[in-house]
Amino acid sequence: MPRSRAILIWAVFAFLTVVPLAMAAFSPLLEWRDPIYIIAGFAGIIGLAIMLAQPLLVAGSLPGLPAARGRVLHRWGGALLVFSVVVHVGGLWITSPPDVIDVLLVRSPTPFAIWGLLAMWAVFAAALWAALRKRLPLRWWRVGHTGLVALAIAGTVPHAWLIYGTMETVTKGILCVAVILTALKVIIARKAWRIRARPTAK
Repeated sequence: MPRSRAILIWAVFAFLTVVPLAMAAFSPLLEWRDPIYIIAGFAGIIGLAIMLAQPLLVAGSLPGLPAARGRVLHRWGGALLVFSVVVHVGGLWITSPPDVIDVLLVRSPTPFAIWGLLAMWAVFAAALWAALRKRLPLRWWRVGHTGLVALAIAGTVPHAWLIYGTMETVTKGILCVAVILTALKVIIARKAWRIRARPTAK
């Protein structure tokens, strides 16, 4: 790959992930937030950025990262994503337990909370499914993991978009679209939905 193209890819990736975080860091809404609430919010933003990186890592689309290294980073990225969700939800629990309880019991009046609940359980399920990789047939594992990841993204993007918070609207929208398009591109390219039987010896 030409060096100029590699630099461009990394520059776009950095813009999509770092700029939303930087814009959120300068949000005037932070002046009225408790430190724990701020940490919880930024954990959610980081989780969204990780969702952009994950398909790129598993597909080997980031220049300079060998496929094997990308898969290792993909596994670590999944663990970091789970940790981000735990920090996000845990911080909100500390600052406002009744609201989190309403979400967990699916009685919250805010639509973004229901999307967030869907995303949370999908992320946890995808991580658990990933841990079972060696115990399941590869073709079934890929279909299950891909489906759970797609469900996590389908819940995360509406959750993030519907929240009026520290994230700046334009950069948040661009990141959300990038997460969807990147995941779709990798899923289609890898054709994870195809379940092929192993060839039998004649």
